[in-house]
Amino acid sequence: MSVYAAIRSRRDVRAEFDGTVVDDETLRRILGAAHQAPSVGNTQPWDFVVVRKPDTLSAFAAHVAGCRRDFADKLDDERRKTFDPIRIEGIETSGTGVVVTYDPDRGGRHVLGRDTVDDTGLFSAVLAIENLWLAAIAENVGVGWVSFYDEEYLTGLLDIPAPVRPIAWLCVGPVESFQEVPDLERFGWRTRRPLDDALHFEQYRR
Repeated sequence: MSVYAAIRSRRDVRAEFDGTVVDDETLRRILGAAHQAPSVGNTQPWDFVVVRKPDTLSAFAAHVAGCRRDFADKLDDERRKTFDPIRIEGIETSGTGVVVTYDPDRGGRHVLGRDTVDDTGLFSAVLAIENLWLAAIAENVGVGWVSFYDEEYLTGLLDIPAPVRPIAWLCVGPVESFQEVPDLERFGWRTRRPLDDALHFEQYRR
């Protein structure tokens, strides 16, 4: 699969996990691709916590469900009707969670390339997530990014030491199929912007 095909095929998977667990060899290849991501000052500020214990998956799924309800309660009636059918997680059906963390202390006090833009460290960890996602697509493995959670709760659940932060819980597992159209477009939440709307030359077009 070409990188362009992988980018076009990538989906945020929720309901399509087939209930089997990704095998260790495939998961290691996917994590190996993530670990090859570029990073500021070659700090590689990420770590990957693989979560498979049913009790942990169940506890996190219950927490996420509560956060989902809190979000739904903030919506007006029309927006809530659009949101209600959208599934936002596959924590238990995927069988594997990969929590990507970011360590701001990795590399010491003076990180080459981070002196004036501190966020480049965090951006580096996000690049590892993108590598992971595209490698998973090439392996016919689905990935779903769960973002309905309280960071303090997840830090405690996985005993993550300060100042390390969990920046993503990724549901990773084999799928029955990938949706042709992303869920948020299919359900009418938001459509994709055309490239021309996002493209500027020389200065930001107001």
